[in-house]
Amino acid sequence: MFRSIALFAFLIFALGLLTTAPRAQTAPHIPGPPRFAVDPAWPKPLPNDWLIGQVGGIFVDDQDHIWVNQRPRSLTDDERGAALVPPLSICCKPAPPILEFDAAGNLLRAWGGPGKGYDWPLQEHGIAVDREGFVYIGGNGKNDGAILKFTLDGKFVAQFGHPGPPDSSDTTKFGQPADIWIDEPTHEMYVADGYGNHRVIVLDKDTGAFKRMWGAYGNPPRDDGPPKYDPAASPSPTFGNPVHCVIIAHDGLVYVCDRTNDRIQVFHKDGTFVKEARYLPATLASGSVWDLDFWPKTEQTYLVNADGENNEVRILRRSTLAVVSKFGRSGRNAGEFHWVHVIAVDSKNNIYTGEVDNAKRLQKFRYVGGGM
Repeated sequence: MFRSIALFAFLIFALGLLTTAPRAQTAPHIPGPPRFAVDPAWPKPLPNDWLIGQVGGIFVDDQDHIWVNQRPRSLTDDERGAALVPPLSICCKPAPPILEFDAAGNLLRAWGGPGKGYDWPLQEHGIAVDREGFVYIGGNGKNDGAILKFTLDGKFVAQFGHPGPPDSSDTTKFGQPADIWIDEPTHEMYVADGYGNHRVIVLDKDTGAFKRMWGAYGNPPRDDGPPKYDPAASPSPTFGNPVHCVIIAHDGLVYVCDRTNDRIQVFHKDGTFVKEARYLPATLASGSVWDLDFWPKTEQTYLVNADGENNEVRILRRSTLAVVSKFGRSGRNAGEFHWVHVIAVDSKNNIYTGEVDNAKRLQKFRYVGGGM
């Protein structure tokens, strides 16, 4: 009996030590980089037997509506069989170039194409929507040299520039412009210009008046750069072809995709060069830096970078431009890419992509955690 009482007392004492002993310190939870999962049901099927072609531009507006500038003329006869005379098949027909979707994938508006009073581009490329409700589009077809401005429902407002051969010294037109960014505080329009020219050019978004322009490293634009990218050579003193994107952060830094030179260059708004970073610099052909957007939309801690040659999306820490993660690979399945061309982010931290060549596809990647 005495032994049982003693054993019981010892166990109570030992339990007291365990419960009163200081606990080991655990490391605070630090979330990893942002993570995403493809939504294979986005967008919803289009009406009218419509089919999209190559995706030349994508943009998310302040309502989280996704605007797409796509290329109806890129569809093959097999793909647009129902539109031929006589029809080859029961489906499909080219969708209008400009499409507006909501976040659920419903088509809200569709319009665009050649019309009276403006020069519709031979090949659609780039799209932006400002806070006043105007839509801006460009084109990179041969001799495309204009940016067009429309209302949200497709009413023509203005044309800046005109068709003609590229010339990076010409301030009256563009040279196959690739991308457009509206700087709301200054009412300025920044253009990545582009497939023919080798510059960033800035205009008044209302009047089209020329403000300034610059080339690589903030130097005057030049069209006489190295004829071909060489990863073993010193960084090119000129932008390659194309200058494929331009975006502006809340802090005023301007980020430019120098696509075939495998690099991002960063500037102040006056064109002063800040820094650059190269990505997979052994990448040849069409290069590794195709498009950029900020993530999250408000904090802008990261950049998302579409790479259409290596068919991946990289997540970059904006402060250092270092890669923190990536997703995607070359392929045809949902979540894979073939020439991922353009990228955009909504306020819920989801990512949208568009593909060109023969992929002709939109995809949505839902945010599932991390990065905050």
